[in-house]
This record gives sequence, structure tokens and C-alpha cells, in this order.
Amino acid sequence: MKFLTSLLSSSVLVLYCNASAQAALADVSRIFHQTPQLNQFEVCQGGGCAEVSKTSLTTQEWSAVSGIFNHPAIDAEDERKKIAQAIGVLEALVGRKVGTSADRAGTFDNAGYSGQQDCNDEAINSTTYMRLLKQQGLMPLHEIEDIRTRNFFVTGWPHSTAVIREIKSGERYAVDSWFYDNGHAATIAPFSLWKSGYIPDDSPIGKARSVKIGNPQK
Repeated sequence: MKFLTSLLSSSVLVLYCNASAQAALADVSRIFHQTPQLNQFEVCQGGGCAEVSKTSLTTQEWSAVSGIFNHPAIDAEDERKKIAQAIGVLEALVGRKVGTSADRAGTFDNAGYSGQQDCNDEAINSTTYMRLLKQQGLMPLHEIEDIRTRNFFVTGWPHSTAVIREIKSGERYAVDSWFYDNGHAATIAPFSLWKSGYIPDDSPIGKARSVKIGNPQK
């Protein structure tokens, strides 16, 4: 069993959630620190960013994202709701291009499904998507922070998330797209709540799900 640790900025991103991940640390660091552009950016899949895909978004595709913000957020909470929705839309758009449309919630018991992503893939990709939003001026009430990890085997299996900080209050929020299937809105929760082991009640993680035959689609 091989676990990889990479120092990214001032925080440590621990490549857990997938014990078989064989990512190159240089690739993980490059992708996490990339300045994505709509016409070219990289995303992770395969667990611990073991597979890297270059992709892009057309103006028409981006309009499906920017349209969520056509009415400016009334406050920071409203902006977080829009960010969560936008990440789901971006997952769906990118998933069709790079083969992750069938990504299922969680990590374990998904080996029979193609294009799977663990929490590290999700955290890195969500950070990339939010950088695109930030570049386009769509999330002025929040700043993007480094990825954070909870548990470290002390109270459970390590799990990583993207993080944002509300500018006015200084409150930090986890932005976690791992709890649901590809294309679902991300879960945004106060970081302290997420750190305690929070999983949304309606998340399919840890619950019995139907087994699909062949090449599963969501």
C-alpha cells in the first residue's frame, strides 16, 4: 500500500481515498498550481491524480456556467450556492470530454466503473473550477484557499477537500464534490463541520446502490 504526500503551498495534500494511486508528485503540484484558462486546463482522475487530461470549454459551454451567476448573489451564502451549482455543471461538461461522466460518489466499491475520481482528484478539480470562476469575476465574495485533509487515520480514513474563505467574515468553507455522482452540485459546508467528519444525509456513500452492468452511466 503506497501513500504519497506532497507539499502544496503552505498546506499538505495527502493522496489518500485511493490506496492504489500512483500519481507523480510533480504532476499533482503542477496541476494544483496551474492558472487555468477556458481554452486549456488540466483535470485529474484515476485516484490521486494518477491520470491527467487536458481539456477546454467553448464559449457556449461556459455560458451554461456563467448563466448561474446572471443575477448577482445577494450575499455570501447565496454566492456559495451558486458556486456549488457551477461546480456540478462544470463536472458534467468536463466529464463528457475526459471520460469521467460515470464517476460515482465516494471511492470504494467503484472499481467496476470507468472514469472514477477519488477525493484528491475532486479537491484538485474543484479548486481548478473555482479558479476559472474567480478569473471571470463570478465569486467576488470569496477567496480560494489550499486543499485541506481531515482524519489522517486518527478518527477515520483521510479525506481531502477544496476550501474557500468568505472575505467579509473570514469564515472558511469546505467545497466537497466527492459526496455525490458526477454533475451533482458540490457540498459546501462550514470547514469546522466538515472537519468533524460531516457527510450529507442524502449522500449515497456507505449506502447500498444498484449494480449496473456493462459501461455504467449516471
